[in-house]
Amino acid sequence: MGVVVISGAGPDDATVADLARSGVATVHEAMGRAGLLATYLRPIYPGARIAGRAVTVLTQAGDNLMLHAAVEQCRSGDILVVATMSLSTDGMFGELLATGLQVRGVAGIVIDAGVRDVAQLTEMRFPAWSRAISAHGTVKATPGSVNIPVMIGGQCVRPGDVIVADDDGVVVVPLAAATKVASASLARLAGESRSRDAFLSGTLSLDSMDLRSRLHSLGVTYIDAEGWLSGATETFVDGVVDLSSDDVGSGRHHNDANSA
Repeated sequence: MGVVVISGAGPDDATVADLARSGVATVHEAMGRAGLLATYLRPIYPGARIAGRAVTVLTQAGDNLMLHAAVEQCRSGDILVVATMSLSTDGMFGELLATGLQVRGVAGIVIDAGVRDVAQLTEMRFPAWSRAISAHGTVKATPGSVNIPVMIGGQCVRPGDVIVADDDGVVVVPLAAATKVASASLARLAGESRSRDAFLSGTLSLDSMDLRSRLHSLGVTYIDAEGWLSGATETFVDGVVDLSSDDVGSGRHHNDANSA
């Protein structure tokens, strides 16, 4: 049995625009380094950059019937998010489905399976992130569901969550946190802009980001190269370089080869 849930839940347009502007890496960092989908979900062509409301699909591997059912539930700016009930690399999505989605203004698709007709999709500039590229055909025979929570790329995506995707990958922002994450993302962008200006002026990141104190707290010290090299003959203890040994600089090595 399957179900198609008719849902209008989703973020406001301004929130989506702010997340789109921020991009995957910044949004991921703003959420406390959370929300990233698995790295195997890659764009079929470089330069694509989208954000939008998730319309989710759970379908049987090798069967794209529910993708066709999902088209009707999509509105302008949405992103179709497709998970399969078992591992699949079959070419479940191609030019014809993309045409139907593009006419409705859908921003793109993220699918944990295969995509085909890549040349046509690229020419159409229809963004797609997929597990694989495969010409392997599919059927339309098995029920599934639309607009239910799905697991994809190690993350739970719920209908109405925000998907952000670009060359760096895909991140999901829970709907309930979208406004807060968008605000935090814009704050990070502003901070990155200030850092960029500082770097362009010749300021070291060690100074502008106060990383010298971090190094000091971690026990990293600065010493003169000439003095260090004169006494820094490597010693080996169980095959591991040990520069703190009393034997440093003595010329005595304690590996098996030299002690035999």
